[in-house]
Amino acid sequence: MSNVDPTQAEIAAIRARYGRRADRPANPLGELAPDLLLRAQAYERALAHLLRDCGVRDVGRVSLLEVGCGEGINLLQFIRLGFNPALMVGNDLRAEAVDAARRILPQTVRLVAGEASTTPLGAADGFDVVVQSTVFSSILSDDLQLAVAQRMWALTKPGGAVLWYDLGVNNPWNPDVRGVPLPRIATLFPHGRITARRVTLAPPVARKAARLHPAIYTVLDAVPWLRSHLLCWIAKQAET
Repeated sequence: MSNVDPTQAEIAAIRARYGRRADRPANPLGELAPDLLLRAQAYERALAHLLRDCGVRDVGRVSLLEVGCGEGINLLQFIRLGFNPALMVGNDLRAEAVDAARRILPQTVRLVAGEASTTPLGAADGFDVVVQSTVFSSILSDDLQLAVAQRMWALTKPGGAVLWYDLGVNNPWNPDVRGVPLPRIATLFPHGRITARRVTLAPPVARKAARLHPAIYTVLDAVPWLRSHLLCWIAKQAET
């Protein structure tokens, strides 16, 4: 009989998956690669629309936690949209990612390394918004997915929401990820009220379109079934 804890085995596997990504050849243009730049701009517009449509107004007063914050790029984006760094917390499994985030984020952003379902993340009374971006598609264990989702929900204030962005379909060329479709999201957050949108032109299509012309990218991005990700606002009922 194996004495290996399944949760710890999956955490080790996640570290290995991220390690394999880091070992892949980097795009020489980095974030300035045309498809990545167009994708980031389209995502930011979709995010702003979703926040507004779901009633978020004074973002400077909104407390925010990002689970799986990586090197801090998403937190920088929220700051650019007007969120207050002093009300933000970032968490990532990988200490090296947290160190990288620390170098680019304001010192008032609190950063915590450790596995999200067990690591103390502060804000005893919870956060207005708890964010995850392409984290769950890298968790191949149903049990760990559920544990992280339950932790996120517990850290969400009544009247607040989980903000979700992730791959909604499987990538047949990448066994290190799996899509998380809308029915699975509903299972992970059974008490949430979900507003969902399909976003992000599928990367293989996006790369080809961006090389041809930005206008071609824009036209194809307008076709919902060519989009590979789900952007969701999962609202938690306010206390009565």
